Amino acid sequence: MNTWDLLLWGVLPYVMLAILIGGTIWRYRYDKFGWTTRSSQLYESRLLRIGSPLFHFGLLVVIVGHAIGLVIPNTWTAAVGVTEEMYHVVALSLGAVAGIATLGGVAILIYRRRTTGPVFMATTWNDKFMYVVLVLAIVAGLATTLISVFGPHHEQTYRDTVAPWFRSLFVFQPDIVAMSQATLEFQIHTLIGMVLFMIWPFTRLVHAFTAPLHYLFRPYIVYRSRDGRPSSARAIRRGWAPIGTPDRESDRPTRRDRRPTGGRR
Repeated sequence: MNTWDLLLWGVLPYVMLAILIGGTIWRYRYDKFGWTTRSSQLYESRLLRIGSPLFHFGLLVVIVGHAIGLVIPNTWTAAVGVTEEMYHVVALSLGAVAGIATLGGVAILIYRRRTTGPVFMATTWNDKFMYVVLVLAIVAGLATTLISVFGPHHEQTYRDTVAPWFRSLFVFQPDIVAMSQATLEFQIHTLIGMVLFMIWPFTRLVHAFTAPLHYLFRPYIVYRSRDGRPSSARAIRRGWAPIGTPDRESDRPTRRDRRPTGGRR
């Protein structure tokens, strides 16, 4: 272990966490109106309908795969009867498919952003830098997957080096030696990933922290027509009232219940 190993694998991860957490809090307090993806669907939707699902669903599988591979130790999977060969076949096959889908999705989104005039005009330098780092992270991940299978050091996996180092960070005892023994492709992929998380709070990627899950449970939108008939002649069709909100329709006074509160009639 040398000074560079200490800085890269012992100091930089905590700097990244400080920037990620502190930057997110700062962004939420001082830029709530900018906490958005700045949707450009109004300008172009055909390519967006293809690229966005590919990118988001592929990225979701990639994140889940990283979480399982880095958090769950080898002994746990072996205890339930999953051998190393079985684990790597499933992980590499799913990882390759998800990585290709994610890369294809982001490629379509970048092509759309570059070739659609209004979308390109709404692209900032911040967005361009974010796309560069994001593409580098995806490409490095795919390259690491291929090299880990066909490379000269295919017998050495991230579960022996990167995963122990990752878990050690949360107990504030970073296993620098384990990470320093990882192959170069794993180290490059890890460094690019840390850079991505450091710029995360200051880009449009911050919207991932506020996924609109409440959309699944929000009430239906009730449309009422203006046909000129008196309200008593129309059948009242009640909508789906959200839990915890007052019943506005029943609380509204009718014409008969309204009385003057004072003054001259």
